[in-house]
Amino acid sequence: MKVFINYSSRDEALATKLVATLEDAGLDAWFQKREILPGDNWAEKISQGLKESNAMVVLLSPAALESDTVQSNISYALGERAFSHRLIPVIVGDSQESWANRIPWILNRLKTITLSTDSKNDEKFKEIVQALKDAA
Repeated sequence: MKVFINYSSRDEALATKLVATLEDAGLDAWFQKREILPGDNWAEKISQGLKESNAMVVLLSPAALESDTVQSNISYALGERAFSHRLIPVIVGDSQESWANRIPWILNRLKTITLSTDSKNDEKFKEIVQALKDAA
């Protein structure tokens, strides 16, 4: 299974930790930080990454909700059969915060995982890994 990591650049540190956890668990992660090099056509690279992937973890934060790219990637995953039951929304921070009401309604219908902004999240990362393995 190849997992597309969908996130805002402002959440890159958290995405980096997530990728390490997924890969330690034997999953293949598509991570734009290492897939898109200077001078690359980023839109083309992201499109290629989405086509090669069959699962997505989306880190939902205020910055992600403002990102047209993150939103487009979510739309792609929702419309592709390969991502069926393999789109995992991960709320970064408290799901009761005012920005959380801007999360697309369809993602609220999926099982979400919430990561704390002030802890290590090791157990939550394991939960993400397990959700992906269960969907395989």
